[in-house]
Amino acid sequence: MRCELMVVCAVQLGENLCLYFADDDELECDAFSKEKTLHRFLRNVNSQVLVVQPDLNLAAFEDVTDQEMKSGSGMNFYMHCYKTTTPSAGMPVAFSVQVEDKSYYMCCEEEHGKMIVRFREGEVPKDIPGESNIIFFKKTFTSYSSKAFKFEYSLERGMFLAFEEEDSLRKLILKKLPREDEVDETTKITLTSHNERHNL
Repeated sequence: MRCELMVVCAVQLGENLCLYFADDDELECDAFSKEKTLHRFLRNVNSQVLVVQPDLNLAAFEDVTDQEMKSGSGMNFYMHCYKTTTPSAGMPVAFSVQVEDKSYYMCCEEEHGKMIVRFREGEVPKDIPGESNIIFFKKTFTSYSSKAFKFEYSLERGMFLAFEEEDSLRKLILKKLPREDEVDETTKITLTSHNERHNL
């Protein structure tokens, strides 16, 4: 077995909060490695549950019954937690959801000049070698609210998962906040386990 010595030069923190090391004049982005997966329901400030309907290209917060939650189709999320060397940005997470017998992962894509949330069929990777449109940074919603969170898109600072009302639906969107410390109730997301089906 051969060992190679690698000289690492100055460190740079990019705009996207990726950690870069200079090596042979090339910059390399920080990587993410899956650490654990949690099974959760995602609720908004109104205690509505996020429900995904990929066939309709729709993800919205809805009032659901306990019976509907037991079936769980489109609302039982897996929150995949990743390890990183830039923890100051928040815990990197990715989301996937089971709909019938298929798995879908949450990602962000640009459409008509606007960033939107999409669910694509497939699995979340165990290791992500660099930047990714599936990673969000989990942050506490406020310093005094430890059970509520907001999720910042890893590729665009200040852009958070949120909801907006449209045709009597509360659709999942990405929302730009002017300041990270701004308290915007539409970005508040509570994670509940299967044993905590009711309001927190």
